Amino acid sequence: METREQVSDRLREKREALIQDFLAGAVPDFLPRQTRLLDDYLRGICRVLDDRPALSPRDPYAIVALGGYGRGEMCVHSDVDLLFLFDSAIPENAVDFIRAVVYPLWDLGLYVSHNARILAEPVELPDDAVSSLTALLDARFVAGVPSLFAAFKEKFRTELVEPRSETLIDWLIGTNRDRHDHFGDSSYLLEPNLKEGQGGLRDYHTLMWVARIQRDLKESRDLEFYGCLSHEEYRELDRALGFIWMVRNHLHYLAGKKHDRFGFEYQKRVADLLGYVEKEGQQPVEWFLGRLQEEMSFLKDLHLMFVYELEILRQIPETETPPAAPAEGLQIHRGMLRFDSPQAVLNAPDLLMRIFEESGRMKLPLGIEAKRLVKNMRRYLTDSVRSSPDVVALFENILSAPPFRFTPLNEMLWTGLLTRFIPQLEAIRHRIQYDQYHLHPVDKHSLKVVRALKMFGGPSDPSRGRLCGELYAAMPDRRPLLWAALLHDIGKGEIGGDHAKKGPPIAAEILRDLGYGEDLIETVSFLIREHLLLAKTATRRDIHDEETAIFCARRAQDPERLKMLYLLTVADSIATGPKAWNDWSLSLIQGLYFYTLRLLEQGELASKEAVERVEAKKTALIRLMAAPGERAAAQAAMPFMSPRYLLYAEPSDMLAHINLHKLMGDGLFAWEIEKKPDPATRTVTVCARDKPGLFSKISGVFTINGIDILNAQIYTWRNNVALDIFRVTPPPDPIFEVDKWEKAEGHLRDAIDGRLDLGAEVKERIGERRPPRSPLHHRPTKVVIDNRSSSYFTIVEVFAYDFTGLLFLITEALFRLELDVWLAKIATQVDQVVDVFYVRDFNGQKVDDPETEATIRRTIIDAIG
Repeated sequence: METREQVSDRLREKREALIQDFLAGAVPDFLPRQTRLLDDYLRGICRVLDDRPALSPRDPYAIVALGGYGRGEMCVHSDVDLLFLFDSAIPENAVDFIRAVVYPLWDLGLYVSHNARILAEPVELPDDAVSSLTALLDARFVAGVPSLFAAFKEKFRTELVEPRSETLIDWLIGTNRDRHDHFGDSSYLLEPNLKEGQGGLRDYHTLMWVARIQRDLKESRDLEFYGCLSHEEYRELDRALGFIWMVRNHLHYLAGKKHDRFGFEYQKRVADLLGYVEKEGQQPVEWFLGRLQEEMSFLKDLHLMFVYELEILRQIPETETPPAAPAEGLQIHRGMLRFDSPQAVLNAPDLLMRIFEESGRMKLPLGIEAKRLVKNMRRYLTDSVRSSPDVVALFENILSAPPFRFTPLNEMLWTGLLTRFIPQLEAIRHRIQYDQYHLHPVDKHSLKVVRALKMFGGPSDPSRGRLCGELYAAMPDRRPLLWAALLHDIGKGEIGGDHAKKGPPIAAEILRDLGYGEDLIETVSFLIREHLLLAKTATRRDIHDEETAIFCARRAQDPERLKMLYLLTVADSIATGPKAWNDWSLSLIQGLYFYTLRLLEQGELASKEAVERVEAKKTALIRLMAAPGERAAAQAAMPFMSPRYLLYAEPSDMLAHINLHKLMGDGLFAWEIEKKPDPATRTVTVCARDKPGLFSKISGVFTINGIDILNAQIYTWRNNVALDIFRVTPPPDPIFEVDKWEKAEGHLRDAIDGRLDLGAEVKERIGERRPPRSPLHHRPTKVVIDNRSSSYFTIVEVFAYDFTGLLFLITEALFRLELDVWLAKIATQVDQVVDVFYVRDFNGQKVDDPETEATIRRTIIDAIG
């Protein structure tokens, strides 16, 4: 006769062996096998306890598996949820019995949750107990008296599920929507939640729970038997679940616990464990995440197709009259579009495209059967059909249709019709860019750019202003812009090189095949080739420099093309994510757009207007001065102000700077800290005697005080006074912020005076706070020297990953190279930091000989380490 210890030891040994076999790739059916191990343990322990009765024979019991254990989905560290079911009363010694069953599982490191109830107890659920409902829907008998469990299941269905089925389904749909809002779309997220996010396992579970309420399904295969899924859909579902569960098991093993957020720290390790290798210009982790995204997208779309159709059907009565008649060969049934018959598609293959055009026109989704038919019959969209003028016109209508909840382009992508119509899109399907900048796979990102464009000027305009809506509404022909949005990243399907250069020839081939003329093709090619121009230039160059606007104007050549390029830039930034589109990037890109547009429309940078603006500012500044003495001080300071400063500083800021200059007097510097409306930032204005290395010293002081620089603007007056304006994060301790700023002020005074060794202090700070290298940091540090964009400055671009002290190390290296920083662009909002410096040597000259350029690159890279 076995003992409890022997039963427990057998579970431990077999479970450890099973996990090792799984890691070796020898156990494709890990979940049911681990489930069976737990079943065997519970039955074995019950035999031991029955032989040495812990309960009286008059106290029948059943041990019931709930939740994931009930479904047979036991991953490496999944919870073990148990229900101890008794007949008419819970026995006095039930606690000892439950402990005898559960304690050995806890000793093995398993998390066990359990509760006990009696059969005679009414089956009721509190209003918010969705987890209790779903756990009971997944209930499965394991050990004890089977008839007791059978009676409970019957009671559960007759007393709760059947009388309240409509309410329970509404409940599930509502909580499901709340879950998606909370966890986000895991099929897109950089660190997806494999269980709770949209596209995660809970989407499949919800589908099963609804089907169990409606049809009393027992297992997933019943989804096909009952007609909920087609055979092909079930086969794809089985494949998707198998892959996601395999990833989740590896994640559990690496984390050493139940863990569902698939963080960056695990992604490369799992890709390596699964044997992915680099090919076609993509890293192993990008291939792996592309597959994961594909499977999670399928799960998400299947869930939406099933649950959202159910939601619509429950809102629209079967007898409701359609609002309007669709095109011939199509019909509306309970608020959804469908084909008259498969024969209708065979007779008129253009219906495959027309149903999506009608969806956009009538703002109605396709029904499940319609989507299945498109998926199965898309091969009838032959080359001759897809390139016919009628079908191309239908697609143009789809491309330009106002956005609504069920986006036709997304539905076309899911059914495969979009890649059937444009085969070249297949190269970017599920293509992942492994960084913190791009939130979405390339194909989904492209559709989001199209959607963002069509939202300009609408009630949910994401562009943070009215300009985009006004430009989009005034555009006489939007086709080039929309085609460019759809195809702007098509070059990313090619191996290596610049996708903006590789994309135009591919787009031209697509558009010629569809019968477009050369004028439209040239405009689309221009937009694709230059779609990064405004964003890169605005964030890496001085937008107030005339040469910057001249450079962009020469590339755009025409005001109308510039307007389209601006709209594409904004939509691309919005679709990329919040690191690409925010108030900071908006002000820079919009400013560059206006400067360039003025140059294209007027033929010059409106120098007369600039002179008038400077004179108006001088007048406004004098008016701000209350006392005659103050006016005299302002008039005395104006000759020392540089033209660039007078052109771009506001009169109120000029007044503050003059007062700060007076406050400095004969001292080393004076500064002012201003709290902005955004509580997460401060503006620090430093007025100091200009000397080489000043910018480096300020950035070093900020570093040792835990203050991060977000942006910097440098002005130099002609009386050797520097005005450095920084947008920074506040010191770490908000309660003692004033004290922290006073401490930092003392540090800066000592640094300027030579009494503080900033290099040593920063090195110590970096040692304390430099984070471990992220798995995303796969691109090397790069230094680019540009002597063409500016006639007066050498531009140094540093591409590196951010860490505490980075800016000080770069600027201190520039100081050691005897280079003076005149302008800095600190672009810490993007994944790989791009710090840009306009510099001249200490003699006021550009640095343009090859040997010195090589020394600059080497010195900065060595400094960053």
